[in-house]
Amino acid sequence: MLIVVVSAVAAALVFEGWANHEVASRPTRSPCATPIPKAADTGKPVVRIDGGRVQTAGMPARTVALTFDGGPDPVWTPRLLDLLRAHHAHATFFLSGVQAARHPELVRRIRAEGHEIGSLTYTGSDLGSASAVRTRLELSLTQTALAGSAGTTTKLLRLPLTTQADTMCGGEWTAARRAAEQGYLLVAADRPTRKPERGVIQQYSQTDGAYSEVKKLFGNRKIEKYTTVSEGLGQAPADDPASTVGQVQGMALLQVQSIGHGFVQAMAWTLGVTGTLALLRLVLLIFFARAHVRRLHRFRPGSPWLREVNEPVTVLIPAYNEEAGIESTVRSLLSSTHRWLQIIVIDDGSTDRTADLATWIDDPRVSVIRQRNAGKAAALNTGLVHAHHDIVVMVDADTVFEPDAIHRLVQPLAHPAIGAVSGNTKVGNRRRMLGRWQHLEYVFGFNLDRRMFEVLECMPTVPGAIGAFRRDAVMGVGGVSEDTLAEDTDLTMALWRAGWRVVYEESAIAWTEVPTSLRQLWRQRYRWCYGTLQAMWKHRRAVREVGPAGRFARRALPYLLLFQVALPLLAPIVDVFALYGVLFADPVESIGVWLVFLVVQLLGAAYALRLDKERLRVLWALPFQLVVYRQLMYLVIIQSVVSALFGTRLRWHRMQRSGSAGEQRIVEPAGRQSLSK
Repeated sequence: MLIVVVSAVAAALVFEGWANHEVASRPTRSPCATPIPKAADTGKPVVRIDGGRVQTAGMPARTVALTFDGGPDPVWTPRLLDLLRAHHAHATFFLSGVQAARHPELVRRIRAEGHEIGSLTYTGSDLGSASAVRTRLELSLTQTALAGSAGTTTKLLRLPLTTQADTMCGGEWTAARRAAEQGYLLVAADRPTRKPERGVIQQYSQTDGAYSEVKKLFGNRKIEKYTTVSEGLGQAPADDPASTVGQVQGMALLQVQSIGHGFVQAMAWTLGVTGTLALLRLVLLIFFARAHVRRLHRFRPGSPWLREVNEPVTVLIPAYNEEAGIESTVRSLLSSTHRWLQIIVIDDGSTDRTADLATWIDDPRVSVIRQRNAGKAAALNTGLVHAHHDIVVMVDADTVFEPDAIHRLVQPLAHPAIGAVSGNTKVGNRRRMLGRWQHLEYVFGFNLDRRMFEVLECMPTVPGAIGAFRRDAVMGVGGVSEDTLAEDTDLTMALWRAGWRVVYEESAIAWTEVPTSLRQLWRQRYRWCYGTLQAMWKHRRAVREVGPAGRFARRALPYLLLFQVALPLLAPIVDVFALYGVLFADPVESIGVWLVFLVVQLLGAAYALRLDKERLRVLWALPFQLVVYRQLMYLVIIQSVVSALFGTRLRWHRMQRSGSAGEQRIVEPAGRQSLSK
């Protein structure tokens, strides 16, 4: 059903885009290769072609047929109709099919007040250079639009860009013959030099200038009658009632164009809103990142001027089929400068050699607990039961740690109000394009967010890859909950609600392995996003609480809802509108707007990389990330929101590991010493 709706909207948008493009483009006539046939070049403005026979006609003396091209226009058509009614005059309105579909109420008013309706084709394009198929399409669509808007059809046609009859030369005459074969009577206008009292067809556009000229013309006492083209020719009205089928088709056309036009208008508003929000978010992130840098090591609780934390630490490593990286993780922890460690590997029912590899590491600080598969949260709770120390560090089994990571991570716990600390997770396997994109996301997205969250005291997530906790704080909230798929976010929010504070320690660096295929990335991010939505819903009542809990909820939850749910949901519309602009509007302007957005993103990413002491050369991958990777993340969020709304249950999706989390450590990051050295 969703696919059908999306396809219908896309079709309506393409149709509206084509119509807008054709109307907005300035048509120019092709030069005449051959003159108009002599039989039609009589100076009279009405031309009838019947096979090879050509007849012309004009208005009787003292009779003026007022004709208005284009529209209906929402501003000037009502004013012209009021003027005509005030002088008891009738006129012929040659309408554009596009405008008739957009303003059907004006078409109905024109007909209801006794005026005649003619066709100016659907988009007003030059039919002299159009193919026979395009000519038939322009004419038939106009008839359909008239049938849907006012239940009428017409046999009067004014070729776009036509003034006098002798301008229907060359390709225009070919188009005129094609139209005549469909029964159309071709109407041009008399020369401007011809005096109105001699009987003329006057041609106007629906503008303020036309209003002034017609008003002045009504003051000419030599004119006896202002009428329609058909009445001036002594013929029956050219507009006939449309068939029932034609009216149904017309209403369908009006709906399609209405959907397309409405969607274009909505996209324009959405573009403004999302652009403003995205810029606001970037400004906020940079502002608070600078504030975080200024207050770091000076004002934040847990800064070095407090006591140094050297207490023993228990490290919990939940693992399920992690044989590719478990040894690297444990050995990097054993190389930690914080020597007082208890390392517990909780094997959650692995079917590979994860538990064996961990057991074979000959170090008394390492212990292995085997249990039946029960999930990550259950494994962490098992580890908490066996933890000997008051400070607990929870890590993923695919993470490799810098030697000083654990020691730096636990230092903020010197302040008694802090219950948890988030470390700085970096992408280890970033040599391929997908890894580079995720590296940019971690630095530009996650880490900038964490800096802002700390300043605002509303950190929503301590990542599972590296986070330090007070054991009594975790046990005080009931341990690690199994209610959501984002157990790290759920636990962090629970700690805030219990009155604890959570901070970010940027110098505690751990290298993690990210997905190497789009399928694995999709499954991982789907779980993350779905779990975050679960956690937000679970802790939604915190917005009414007081103290740290209420402050956290009133700052973090709206931010997550706005910038990590609502904005990504709207962002694809911006991309569609950009493509729409390139194809159907002004491609230079559309590309220019996108380039400005890209430059802003590059500047923000460069600042984030500088704060994280990373090389700037990875910025070359950012434009490709915006085009490809960002779209994937938007689709993930859309799927997660739809799943949450429909109550779909999502299973835990495990990523296939290759043990490549530490590969980046052989390369010296800018401003840091490589561990291998």
